[in-house]
Amino acid sequence: MTRRELLERCVVSGALVLTTSLSLPALAAEWNESEKKRKPTPYCELGPFYKREAPHTSTLWAPGDSGMPLALSGVVYGTRGEIVPDAKVEIWQADIDGHYDIDGYRFRALLSPGPKGAYAIESIVPGHYPSRVCQHVHFLTTAPGHKPLITQMYFATDPVFEGNPDKNYTRDPLINSRDLVRPVMIKSDAQRSVAVVTFDLVMETV
Repeated sequence: MTRRELLERCVVSGALVLTTSLSLPALAAEWNESEKKRKPTPYCELGPFYKREAPHTSTLWAPGDSGMPLALSGVVYGTRGEIVPDAKVEIWQADIDGHYDIDGYRFRALLSPGPKGAYAIESIVPGHYPSRVCQHVHFLTTAPGHKPLITQMYFATDPVFEGNPDKNYTRDPLINSRDLVRPVMIKSDAQRSVAVVTFDLVMETV
Protein backbone atom coordinates (compact mmCIF):
# COMPACT_ATOMS: atom_id res chain seq x y z
CA MET A 1 0.00 0.00 0.00
CA THR A 2 1.39 3.41 -0.96
CA ARG A 3 1.34 6.34 1.46
CA ARG A 4 -1.28 8.04 -0.68
CA GLU A 5 -3.52 4.95 -0.52
CA LEU A 6 -3.02 4.75 3.25
CA LEU A 7 -3.99 8.41 3.66
CA GLU A 8 -7.06 7.93 1.48
CA ARG A 9 -8.22 4.94 3.53
CA CYS A 10 -7.70 6.85 6.76
CA VAL A 11 -9.77 9.76 5.44
CA VAL A 12 -12.56 7.47 4.21
CA SER A 13 -12.70 5.60 7.52
CA GLY A 14 -12.67 8.79 9.55
CA ALA A 15 -9.36 7.94 11.20
CA LEU A 16 -7.86 11.07 9.65
CA VAL A 17 -9.54 14.44 9.26
CA LEU A 18 -7.86 16.88 6.88
CA THR A 19 -7.53 20.32 8.46
CA THR A 20 -5.02 21.54 5.89
CA SER A 21 -5.36 23.05 2.44
CA LEU A 22 -2.96 20.42 1.04
CA SER A 23 -4.39 17.77 -1.26
CA LEU A 24 -3.83 14.10 -0.49
CA PRO A 25 -1.03 13.77 -3.11
CA ALA A 26 0.68 16.86 -1.72
CA LEU A 27 0.26 15.59 1.83
CA ALA A 28 1.75 12.22 0.84
CA ALA A 29 4.67 14.02 -0.82
CA GLU A 30 5.26 16.06 2.34
CA TRP A 31 5.21 12.82 4.36
CA ASN A 32 7.78 11.28 2.03
CA GLU A 33 10.03 14.33 2.32
CA SER A 34 9.80 14.42 6.11
CA GLU A 35 10.83 10.75 6.33
CA LYS A 36 13.93 11.43 4.23
CA LYS A 37 15.20 14.20 6.49
CA ARG A 38 18.31 13.51 8.52
CA LYS A 39 19.88 15.08 11.58
CA PRO A 40 23.23 16.80 10.97
CA THR A 41 26.19 14.77 12.20
CA PRO A 42 27.28 16.28 15.54
CA TYR A 43 30.48 18.32 15.67
CA CYS A 44 33.50 16.91 17.47
CA GLU A 45 36.95 18.48 17.91
CA LEU A 46 39.38 18.64 14.99
CA GLY A 47 42.25 17.67 17.29
CA PRO A 48 45.94 18.62 17.07
CA PHE A 49 47.08 15.99 14.54
CA TYR A 50 45.27 17.05 11.36
CA LYS A 51 47.49 17.35 8.25
CA ARG A 52 46.59 18.70 4.84
CA GLU A 53 47.31 16.92 1.56
CA ALA A 54 46.62 13.38 2.71
CA PRO A 55 46.97 10.75 -0.03
CA HIS A 56 44.03 9.73 -2.20
CA THR A 57 43.71 6.17 -0.99
CA SER A 58 41.10 3.90 0.56
CA THR A 59 43.67 1.56 2.12
CA LEU A 60 45.20 2.95 5.30
CA TRP A 61 46.81 -0.22 6.63
CA ALA A 62 50.04 -1.75 5.32
CA PRO A 63 51.27 -5.36 5.35
CA GLY A 64 52.67 -6.15 8.76
CA ASP A 65 50.44 -3.73 10.67
CA SER A 66 49.12 -5.27 13.86
CA GLY A 67 45.63 -4.68 15.19
CA MET A 68 42.06 -5.64 14.35
CA PRO A 69 41.31 -4.99 10.66
CA LEU A 70 38.64 -2.32 10.17
CA ALA A 71 36.22 -1.83 7.27
CA LEU A 72 34.66 1.60 7.70
CA SER A 73 32.14 2.99 5.23
CA GLY A 74 29.24 5.37 4.88
CA VAL A 75 27.40 7.83 2.68
CA VAL A 76 27.54 11.65 2.65
CA TYR A 77 24.04 13.15 2.87
CA GLY A 78 22.45 16.54 3.19
CA THR A 79 19.85 17.18 5.88
CA ARG A 80 16.98 16.66 3.39
CA GLY A 81 18.26 13.13 2.81
CA GLU A 82 19.83 13.92 -0.56
CA ILE A 83 23.23 12.58 -1.62
CA VAL A 84 26.08 15.12 -1.58
CA PRO A 85 27.97 13.97 -4.70
CA ASP A 86 30.85 16.46 -4.70
CA ALA A 87 32.04 16.04 -1.11
CA LYS A 88 35.64 15.53 -0.01
CA VAL A 89 36.17 13.34 3.06
CA GLU A 90 39.44 13.53 4.97
CA ILE A 91 40.06 10.74 7.49
CA TRP A 92 42.88 10.25 9.99
CA GLN A 93 43.48 8.12 13.05
CA ALA A 94 46.09 6.73 15.43
CA ASP A 95 47.85 3.40 14.95
CA ILE A 96 47.37 0.40 17.24
CA ASP A 97 49.66 1.98 19.84
CA GLY A 98 47.77 5.27 19.87
CA HIS A 99 50.39 7.19 17.88
CA TYR A 100 49.65 9.61 15.04
CA ASP A 101 52.06 9.87 12.13
CA ILE A 102 52.96 13.58 12.14
CA ASP A 103 56.01 13.18 9.91
CA GLY A 104 54.28 11.21 7.15
CA TYR A 105 50.80 10.11 6.13
CA ARG A 106 50.22 6.69 7.69
CA PHE A 107 46.57 6.18 8.59
CA ARG A 108 45.49 9.27 6.68
CA ALA A 109 43.35 9.51 3.56
CA LEU A 110 41.45 11.93 1.33
CA LEU A 111 38.40 10.44 -0.40
CA SER A 112 36.06 11.69 -3.13
CA PRO A 113 32.77 9.81 -2.64
CA GLY A 114 31.40 10.68 -6.09
CA PRO A 115 27.84 10.65 -7.46
CA LYS A 116 26.55 8.01 -5.02
CA GLY A 117 28.09 9.79 -2.03
CA ALA A 118 29.63 6.58 -0.69
CA TYR A 119 33.06 6.26 0.91
CA ALA A 120 34.90 3.25 2.31
CA ILE A 121 38.31 2.61 3.83
CA GLU A 122 40.28 -0.40 5.01
CA SER A 123 42.28 0.28 8.16
CA ILE A 124 42.74 -1.07 11.66
CA VAL A 125 40.88 -0.23 14.86
CA PRO A 126 42.99 2.56 16.38
CA GLY A 127 44.54 2.32 19.82
CA HIS A 128 44.11 4.69 22.76
CA TYR A 129 46.58 7.50 23.20
CA PRO A 130 47.40 9.09 26.56
CA SER A 131 45.48 12.37 26.34
CA ARG A 132 42.24 10.79 25.12
CA VAL A 133 39.83 8.35 26.71
CA CYS A 134 38.31 6.49 23.74
CA GLN A 135 39.38 4.99 20.43
CA HIS A 136 38.25 7.19 17.55
CA VAL A 137 38.58 8.13 13.88
CA HIS A 138 38.65 11.77 12.73
CA PHE A 139 36.65 13.22 9.82
CA LEU A 140 36.73 16.54 7.99
CA THR A 141 34.12 16.68 5.24
CA THR A 142 33.72 19.59 2.83
CA ALA A 143 31.42 20.24 -0.15
CA PRO A 144 30.34 23.31 -2.13
CA GLY A 145 27.29 24.96 -0.63
CA HIS A 146 27.67 23.10 2.68
CA LYS A 147 29.19 23.90 6.05
CA PRO A 148 32.44 22.00 6.76
CA LEU A 149 31.71 19.00 8.94
CA ILE A 150 34.32 18.25 11.61
CA THR A 151 33.60 15.21 13.71
CA GLN A 152 34.89 11.95 15.19
CA MET A 153 33.54 8.41 15.14
CA TYR A 154 33.76 6.11 18.18
CA PHE A 155 33.46 2.35 18.59
CA ALA A 156 30.67 0.85 20.71
CA THR A 157 33.06 -2.03 21.52
CA ASP A 158 35.60 0.27 23.19
CA PRO A 159 36.49 -1.26 26.60
CA VAL A 160 35.98 2.18 28.17
CA PHE A 161 32.23 1.78 27.70
CA GLU A 162 32.18 -1.55 29.58
CA GLY A 163 29.59 -2.92 27.16
CA ASN A 164 27.13 -0.05 27.72
CA PRO A 165 27.89 2.96 25.49
CA ASP A 166 24.37 4.33 26.08
CA LYS A 167 25.26 4.90 29.70
CA ASN A 168 29.03 5.39 29.55
CA TYR A 169 29.75 7.37 26.40
CA THR A 170 30.22 10.55 28.46
CA ARG A 171 33.35 9.04 30.02
CA ASP A 172 35.14 10.73 27.14
CA PRO A 173 34.42 14.46 27.60
CA LEU A 174 34.72 15.12 23.86
CA ILE A 175 31.83 12.79 22.97
CA ASN A 176 28.94 15.24 22.95
CA SER A 177 26.42 12.89 21.31
CA ARG A 178 25.59 9.20 21.55
CA ASP A 179 25.12 9.29 17.76
CA LEU A 180 28.91 9.39 17.32
CA VAL A 181 29.33 5.96 18.94
CA ARG A 182 28.76 3.36 16.25
CA PRO A 183 27.92 -0.36 16.43
CA VAL A 184 30.69 -2.76 15.44
CA MET A 185 29.96 -6.00 13.60
CA ILE A 186 32.69 -8.64 13.57
CA LYS A 187 32.81 -10.61 10.32
CA SER A 188 35.06 -13.66 10.22
CA ASP A 189 36.23 -16.15 7.65
CA ALA A 190 38.90 -18.84 7.65
CA GLN A 191 41.67 -16.25 7.33
CA ARG A 192 40.78 -13.30 9.56
CA SER A 193 38.19 -11.30 11.48
CA VAL A 194 37.24 -7.76 10.48
CA ALA A 195 35.48 -5.03 12.47
CA VAL A 196 32.79 -3.56 10.19
CA VAL A 197 31.43 -0.09 10.99
CA THR A 198 29.01 2.19 9.14
CA PHE A 199 29.20 5.94 9.73
CA ASP A 200 27.08 8.18 7.54
CA LEU A 201 27.96 11.87 7.37
CA VAL A 202 25.14 14.43 7.24
CA MET A 203 26.10 17.97 6.19
CA GLU A 204 24.21 21.22 6.64
CA THR A 205 23.87 23.75 3.84
CA VAL A 206 25.42 27.20 4.14
